[in-house]
Amino acid sequence: MALLDGKTGIIFGVANKRSIAWAIAQALAREGMRLAFTYQGERLKESVEALTSTMPEALLLPCDVTADAEIDSVFAEVDAKFGRLDALVHSVAFAPREDLEGDFFKTSREGYKTSHDISAYSLVGLTRAALPLFEKSGGGAVLAMSYYGAVKAIEGYNVMGVAKASLEASVRYLAANLGPKNVRVNAISAGPVNTLAARGIKGFTGMLHHYAERAPLRRNVELEEIGNAALFLLSSMSSAITGEVIYVDCGYNIIGL
Repeated sequence: MALLDGKTGIIFGVANKRSIAWAIAQALAREGMRLAFTYQGERLKESVEALTSTMPEALLLPCDVTADAEIDSVFAEVDAKFGRLDALVHSVAFAPREDLEGDFFKTSREGYKTSHDISAYSLVGLTRAALPLFEKSGGGAVLAMSYYGAVKAIEGYNVMGVAKASLEASVRYLAANLGPKNVRVNAISAGPVNTLAARGIKGFTGMLHHYAERAPLRRNVELEEIGNAALFLLSSMSSAITGEVIYVDCGYNIIGL
């Protein structure tokens, strides 16, 4: 019997086959979890649809995480099709390109608001909407995706680092609130991987080389390794872990230079 047989989950943030969210989806599906996926806009629909069509009984739904009505519609559909929910993966982040470049003090007010709404507040909104379905399962697990730029100033990460710091704080507050409901909330802080989103960070290729040279394991993390860490945090193997940010970065975060 697979580890997650009979379990259901929803994943926000799959963009293409190189996205972290898709690596997580593959790990969960491998262990028997039935999954729902969301996409934003017709531009991404075709790519996500091609991937999810390879998974039996997968559910694909449109969702703009800045629109409460769309969030409510997604969870109503999941309730209708699955009748319950055990896991939620939040792999959603965005900041205007102009606010990722140059000096942080030049961040626009609108860029600051947008990055926090999409990258951090959406975790709160999605988790709140999922609660009635978690209750039908007797509890649930929420997983967010963060990065080292939440705790250290990383060149070129700028306002996204501030939004990720907000995301990590939200993980702790949600975990404190929802523990009595048997809902666990954690985050993975992954090392850099060559995703579509990462390519928008100035100097990203140099960042990959830097990590590989200095991380204790002397290499970069693989997508499959992030997926396996997510599997652990979303399964009963981590039943006593909540409110944590787990680094999956080949040990880079422990090194002081």
